[in-house]
Amino acid sequence: MPVGIFAVCLLVAAAVIDRPFTFQKASRSVEQEREREALSRMKEREERLRGEMLRLEKEFAEAFPAGLRAGEEPTGETVPGWNLWSALSVAAFLLLEIWRQDVDPPPSLQELNGEDEDSAAIGNSLRGVALPGVRALARFYEKCVRVPGNELSRTQELVEGCADDLLEALRSVCDRDLDMEVEECIGIGSLYENWRVGKPLVCDLIVPFTPPEPYCFRVELVGTGQGVTPGERGYGRIHVASPHQNSSACLCGRTHLGEDMLCLVHGEHSPGSRPDGSGLLWSATAPYLAKGQVMRWFQTALTKAWAKISHKYDFELCFRELDRPGALKIRLRSGKTLFFNISPVVQFESSDVYFMPIFTSDAEPGNVQSNDTFWPLTFAVYEKRFLKSMAKKLPENSCHLVCLQIVSFLHQKQCSLTGPSGLTQYHLKTALLHLLASRPLADWHQACIQLRLQDLLRYLDKVLQEKRLNHFIVGNASALPDVDIPAVFRLAEPLNLFRALVTHHVLYQRARGTFEEMLKNAAVLIQEYSLECPTQDGVRGMQEAGAAEPSKAPRLDVHTDRLQRTIRGAAAAQTERWGNLQGCAKQ
Repeated sequence: MPVGIFAVCLLVAAAVIDRPFTFQKASRSVEQEREREALSRMKEREERLRGEMLRLEKEFAEAFPAGLRAGEEPTGETVPGWNLWSALSVAAFLLLEIWRQDVDPPPSLQELNGEDEDSAAIGNSLRGVALPGVRALARFYEKCVRVPGNELSRTQELVEGCADDLLEALRSVCDRDLDMEVEECIGIGSLYENWRVGKPLVCDLIVPFTPPEPYCFRVELVGTGQGVTPGERGYGRIHVASPHQNSSACLCGRTHLGEDMLCLVHGEHSPGSRPDGSGLLWSATAPYLAKGQVMRWFQTALTKAWAKISHKYDFELCFRELDRPGALKIRLRSGKTLFFNISPVVQFESSDVYFMPIFTSDAEPGNVQSNDTFWPLTFAVYEKRFLKSMAKKLPENSCHLVCLQIVSFLHQKQCSLTGPSGLTQYHLKTALLHLLASRPLADWHQACIQLRLQDLLRYLDKVLQEKRLNHFIVGNASALPDVDIPAVFRLAEPLNLFRALVTHHVLYQRARGTFEEMLKNAAVLIQEYSLECPTQDGVRGMQEAGAAEPSKAPRLDVHTDRLQRTIRGAAAAQTERWGNLQGCAKQ
C-alpha cells in the first residue's frame, strides 16, 4: 500500500515538474519552433516515465510474498489493494497521454495586459494608410513643401552677414581680461542641411567661446561615471581651470617675475596680478560654468554690440523670445521678418562636438535638465557633414531629403491641429539618418519616393511603439567611419532619444496619438494641399462623395473640422508666401 501511494505521488509530481504549463493557461506567443522543442521534450519524458514504470512494477513484484508469485491464492486484503493501485497508475498514465497530446492554444487579444496594449504589433498603424503615387507626391512637394533655393541663399547671406558684424562688435566692446573670447559662427540645423520646411525660415548659428587667458575649460561628461541616471546621459559639465590648476598655462603664473621683467604673452596683466578672479563670468558659480549666467552675459554683450553698429543698417534687430537670449528677429523696411538663433557653445576637446546651453529650433527637448551646470551635447556639425557626404554618393536628385521634408510638413500641420507632442524635428531627422545608413544607395532614387516615404513612416512607427530611438552617433560605431569622432562617444552605450517617452506615459500617449492622426490624415492632406487654391468647396465635395460611397472615404466624417482648419491655414500660408516673394523681388 505505501509503495503504491508513493508511485502515484511520484507520477503526479513528475507531471507537474516536467510540464507545469498543463495546469496554467498557455503562453500567448508560442512559435512553431518552440512547439517542436516541446514535443521532443515530451517524447523524452515519455520514455523516462516508461522506464520509471517498469522499475516501479519490479519493486511491486518484489514487495509481495513469494507465494503470490508462485501461483498461491492471494488473500482478500491484498488483491483489492493491488487492483486499486494498478487502476490508479493506469489512470495517471492516461492523463499524462492526454496532456501530452494537448497543443498550445493560439494567442488571443483578450490576454494582452495594459502594458502590452501600448506596444501592439509593429506596423499596425500603417495598415489601411494608402499614400498617393509618385506624381502626386512630387506635385505636392513642389507646391507646398519645397522652399526656393534663392530664398534660402538670400536668407543665409543676410543673417550670416549680420551675425559676423555683431560678433566683431562684441569683441570690441568686451573686456579682454574679464569677458569670454568668441570665435566665428557655425551654421547648423535644417536650413543648412537643405530640408527646412517651416515658415518663416530660421537660421541656427553656434558661436564657440573660450575664457580669457590664462584660464581654460575642462569638460566632464556626466553619463560616463557610476551612479548616473539614464536621464543624465548626453550632458556634461564645464569646469573652469584657474592658472595654478592648469599645468600647461603660462610660466608667469608659477614663477616670480622681478619688477623690471614683463611677460611677453600677458603683458602687465599677469595671472598673479589678478586678486581672486572677482568680476569673471564664472566667479559666482565656481568651479562649474552655469548656462543661465552665460546666456545673460551673451544677451548683454549682443545688446552693446548692436548699439555700436545699428547706425549702419536700415533694419531693426530685436530679441524674439525672453527665455532665449540668442533668439533674434530682423525686421526689414518692407515688413518682411527674418529669424535666427545664435547660441554660445563650448567645444569638447578638439572635436566638432559642442556643449550647448539651449537646443536648436529643430530639437526642442522633451525634458530639460534642471541643473544649471548640466550642458546638453550637440552633434549637429557631424550630422550636417554626414548628409553632405551622402549627397555625393546618392543618385542624382535623390529623394532622401524630400521624404524628410514631407514627413516634417505633415507633422507640423498635425501639431497645429492637435497641439505639440513629444515627437520633434530632430527625431524625424535621426530616423532618416538611420535609414540612410542601412539601405543601399540605389534605393534612394527619385522614382522610389513613395517606397522610401513608407519606409520612413514604418520606421517611426516601429521606434515609437518600442519607445526607443537610438542616437545616430552616440554608441553607433558604424556611423561616420571616415570621420574622427571621439572614442568616448563612438564606443559608448546607445543613447535613447525617447527617454522622456519612457518615463512620462502621458507624453508618450500624446506623441503616439499625434503620429497616428498624422497617418490617418496624410493622404487627404496631401491631396488637398496639392490643389492650386485649397478651398472649403474641395472639402465639401469630398464629404458628399464620402456620403455617397462611405467605404472610399471613411475618415472625412471623423476629421472634417480638423481638415477645414488645416486648409484655411494652408491658404493663409500660401498668401504669405507670395507676399514674401513679392517683397524680396522689390528689394
